[in-house]
Amino acid sequence: MHLSKQFTLLVLLLLMTVATFAQQQRVTGTVSDASGNPVPGVTVRVQATNRGTVTDGQGRYSIEAVNGNTLIFSYTGYKSQNNVINGPTLNVTIQEDYANLDEVVITGLATSVKRSNLANAVATISAKQLYGVAPAQTFDAALSGKIPGALITANTGAPGGGISVKMRGVTSIFSNSQPLYVVDGIFISNISVPAGLNLITGAATAGNPQNQDNPSSRVADINPDDIENIEILKGASAAAIYGSKAAAGVILITTKKGTGIGRTIVRLRQDLGWGEARKLLGVRQFTEQTAFDKGGAAARDMFIAARNAGKLYDYEKEMYGEKGLISNTNASVNGGTERTGMYFSANRRSEEGIIKNSGYLNNAVRMNIDHQLSDRISLALRASYMNTSADRGLTNNDNNSVTYGVSLATVPQYLELHPDANGVYPVNPSAANPLETRDKMRNNETTNRFITGGEVRATLHTNDRTNTKLIVRGGVDFFNLKTEAIFPRTLQFMKGGLEGASIQGNTNNLNTNLAGVLVNSFAANNDLNFTTSLGATLETNSLDHILAIATNLIPDQSNVDQAASSQLQQFRQKYRDNGIFIQEEVLIMDAITLSAGVRFDRSTNNGDYKKYFVLPKASASWNLAKMPFWSIETVNSFKLRAAYGQAGNVAPYGAKFLALTSSNIGGQPGSLVDNQFGNPDIEQERQTELEAGLDVSFFNGRLTFEGTYYNKKIYDLLLRRNVASSSGFTQQWVNGGDLRNQGVEIGIGAIPVNTKRFRWNAQLNFWKNKSQITKLTIPAFPMGAFGNTLGNFFIEEGKSATQIIGTLGGGKGVGVLGNSEPDFQLSFYNDLTFLTNFSLRVMLHWKKGGDNINLTQYLSDIFQTTYDYDDDQNGNGIKDGVDRMAAAAATDASVRVQDASYVRIREIGLYYNIPIPKNNIISAVNVGISANNWFTWTDYDSYDPETSNFGSNTISTATSRGSNGISSGVEVTPYPAVKRAMFHLGVTF
Repeated sequence: MHLSKQFTLLVLLLLMTVATFAQQQRVTGTVSDASGNPVPGVTVRVQATNRGTVTDGQGRYSIEAVNGNTLIFSYTGYKSQNNVINGPTLNVTIQEDYANLDEVVITGLATSVKRSNLANAVATISAKQLYGVAPAQTFDAALSGKIPGALITANTGAPGGGISVKMRGVTSIFSNSQPLYVVDGIFISNISVPAGLNLITGAATAGNPQNQDNPSSRVADINPDDIENIEILKGASAAAIYGSKAAAGVILITTKKGTGIGRTIVRLRQDLGWGEARKLLGVRQFTEQTAFDKGGAAARDMFIAARNAGKLYDYEKEMYGEKGLISNTNASVNGGTERTGMYFSANRRSEEGIIKNSGYLNNAVRMNIDHQLSDRISLALRASYMNTSADRGLTNNDNNSVTYGVSLATVPQYLELHPDANGVYPVNPSAANPLETRDKMRNNETTNRFITGGEVRATLHTNDRTNTKLIVRGGVDFFNLKTEAIFPRTLQFMKGGLEGASIQGNTNNLNTNLAGVLVNSFAANNDLNFTTSLGATLETNSLDHILAIATNLIPDQSNVDQAASSQLQQFRQKYRDNGIFIQEEVLIMDAITLSAGVRFDRSTNNGDYKKYFVLPKASASWNLAKMPFWSIETVNSFKLRAAYGQAGNVAPYGAKFLALTSSNIGGQPGSLVDNQFGNPDIEQERQTELEAGLDVSFFNGRLTFEGTYYNKKIYDLLLRRNVASSSGFTQQWVNGGDLRNQGVEIGIGAIPVNTKRFRWNAQLNFWKNKSQITKLTIPAFPMGAFGNTLGNFFIEEGKSATQIIGTLGGGKGVGVLGNSEPDFQLSFYNDLTFLTNFSLRVMLHWKKGGDNINLTQYLSDIFQTTYDYDDDQNGNGIKDGVDRMAAAAATDASVRVQDASYVRIREIGLYYNIPIPKNNIISAVNVGISANNWFTWTDYDSYDPETSNFGSNTISTATSRGSNGISSGVEVTPYPAVKRAMFHLGVTF
C-alpha cells in the first residue's frame, strides 16, 4: 500500500510537469513604430522572469512563454509597453517617447529609475548628440555646450586637446576640481602630465609657480565612436554614492554593446576634412615713420630695404596659417545570439596641426562581450586599448622669450627670419627665432593605455514579489605616457646657455576599482515597490613619474646619456580609497519616489586614514500627473522634486607628510626636509548640496520644461597657509575656509513640427552660477595669473571665488576688475529631418560675460607689433597701442581684463541617407558635411575667448605645482583655436 501511494504521487507529479510544459509555447511577432516600420534592437522580456530576447533587423522576435504572461517591450527613445499573451502571435506597435520619460537613468552603483520618477537633475547625452553631428577633436571637446551647469574651457587649440570641465561652479581652490569619469563602471584617470618644459620657458619661475606646459587631457584618449550614451551627475545629491571622488560631479560613460539580435551588423565610417585657425589677428603694417618710431633710423632703413625687396612678411600667417588634414576611420562589428552579444570596433584618428610639426594620432580598439551564462547569471567584459601620439609644439607663457607666440610678439614684418641657402636661420635680436624653433624642436607625448573591466550579475533569489541580485564589478585603467622634449644645441637660444637639451619623461599610472553590491527588489503590491542596495567599493591608484633632464648635448644626439650634464626627478604616489554604502528606494503608485542612502568613505590621503567620513543623501519626487485625481490631459507629466546630498574631496597626496628633497652635501648625496610642513590632521573637503526642481511634459511629450535650483556649499576648503619662518618651514596644508555656489538650470524641449516629411526637434538650455567665499580662516591671498598690475585672481572672504582684481591706475589702489565666471550660458540644439532622407543638426552656444586676462595683446603692445597698434577707436588722437601702454605705465590693469562673451555655432551638420534597393549586402549608406566652431561672434580681442594658460588637471612634481580650480581664462600666447570642416561617409552591411 505504501509503494502504491508513492507510485501514485510520482505519476501525479509527472502529469503536472507535462501539463506545465504543455502550457509553454513559442510566441513570435513583429515590433513596429507608429509609421509601420520595423524596430530592431527592442528588448522583449517576460514579466517577473529572467527570460528575454531582442528583436532582429526586421523587428521580429521569438520567446518561450505561456498564455496570460505579460511581455514588456522597451527600447531607448520609445515608451515601455506591456502586452498580455493570448496565443502564439503577438505583434506590437510602440510609441515614441518624445519626452524620454521612460528613459532609464542610473541612481546608484547598481540601481536605476525611469526619468519620469527621477528626483535629481541628471543630464543625458546620446551618441548622436555627442559625436554624431560634427565630430569634435576629442571626446572631452565634444561635451562643450552640452552639459547644463558646466563651464567647459578649451585650454589650447593644439591637436589632442586639453579641456577643463567645471560642474556647477568652482568646487575646490587647490584640490581636484575636475569631474570623476567612469567608463562602464571603471574609474579612469584624467590626469595631465607636464613635460618639464619649464627648464626651457621659465614659465613657472616668475609670478606663478603653477605648471604651464600645456599638456593634453588623458580623457581625450577615449574613442567617442564607442560611446552609447553619457549621464552627468552634476551635484552631490546625485553623485554622493560615489563618495569622495564625486565632489566635482560624475560623468558616467556607457559604451556600445552587442545587440544579440542574431544578425551581425558591420559599419564602416570615414571622415575627411581640414582644420584651420579660427581667427588670425593680423600683423602691424609698418610705414617708414612707424618703423622709425619703433627702432630709430636703423629700423627705418631695415623697413625700406625689406619693402623694396618685397620681403615684408606676415609671420603670424606663416606660423599659424597651415590647413591641417583630418581623418577619422572607424569600423565596428555588432552582433551575437540571444545569449551572447558582441561589439568590436577599431578606430584611427589623425589630425595635422595649424602649426607645422604639430599633430595628433589616436589608434583605438575595443571588444565588449555580454553573455547570459544561465537564467540567473550574466557576464560582461569590457576591454579597450588606445595608442596616442601628440606633437604639442611650444606655446603658452614664457619668461625666456622662446615660445612661438612670445617670439612672434617681438617680430616686426620687416625682420628677416627665414633660413639662407645653407639652412642658417637669422638671429632675432629680441627673442628666439620662432621659425627656427618650430622647425628644429620636438615636444611629443606618446601614450599606451588599457581600460579593461568585467561584471558578474547573479540572481540569488526570485519569486513573484521579490528579486535579489549580486553585482560584482571591477576594472583596471593603466597607461604609460612618454614625453620627449628635444631642443638641439643649434637653436639660437641654446647657445651660450643650456647648449642643447633633452627632457624625457616616463609615467606609469594604474587605477583599479572593485565593487560588490547586493540589490533586492520587493513588490509589496502593485502600487508599492522597494529597492534596497548594500555594497562596498575599493579604489587604488599608483603613479610613478620620472623626468630625466640632460643639457649640453653632443651635437645631433638626443639620448640623455649623450650630455655633459644630467638631472633626474621622480614623483611617486600611491593611495587607497574604500567605502561602504546602503541605499533604499521606494516607488509608490509609480508616481512618488523616495530615496535615502549613506556612504562611509575613507582614504589614505586623509590625515587619519582609518576615519570614515559619513556622506548621506536623500531625495523625493512626486509626479502628480500619474495620480488618480489628475485630469489635465494636455499635461502628461508634472513632477516636483527635491534632493540633498553630501560628497567629499580628499586631501592632496602627501599633504600630511614631511617631504624630502635631494641635496648635495660636501660632494655626497643627501636629503633635506622640504619647506612644506606636513599636517597629520588634514581632512577632506566636505560638500553639501540642496537641489529642488520642477519637470513638466505637455502634449504627450512634445513640449517639456525642466527647472532646477541648487545651493552647493563646500566646507573645510583645502588651502595652503604661510607658517612662521622661525619654524623652518614656509607653507602647510590646512582646512581653512568655506565656499558657496548657487545657480539655476532651465531646459525646454519641443517638437514643433512632426510629420512624415518634416520633423523639428529643439532643445534650449539655460544655466548660471554664482560663487562666494563665505569663510576664510587664513589671510586673503592671490590665486593664479601674474600680479595685480596685469590682473589677478584673489581669494577673499565675502567675495566671488573667481573675481579678478588689479591696480586701478593713478594711485587709486587695487579694485575688482572683473570675474571669470559667466553671467549665464545658453545652448540651442536643433535636429531637423526633412524630405524623408535629409537631416540638419545645429547647435548654438552663447556664453554671456566671463572675463579673460589678455596678456597676448600686452606682449605685442610692448614690442609695438600689435595688429591694431596704429588704430584710434576712441578718436582721442592717440594710437590704441600707445593708449594701452600708457595705461600699463600708469598701472591700470583694467585694459588687460576683457569681456570674453561669445555666440558660437558649435556644431552644424547636414546628412543624407541614400536610398538603397533591397539586397543582402548593404543595408544603409549615408553621406554628410559638418563644421565645428566655424562661426563665432565675439568682441574679445584675441584668437579665441575660450582659452587658458592654466586649467589642466596636472600632477604636482618637485619643480612645479599642479593646477587649481580658479585661474582659467588667463591668456598668454596660446596655440590658436581651430575650426574644422568634415565630409562623412557611412556604410552599414
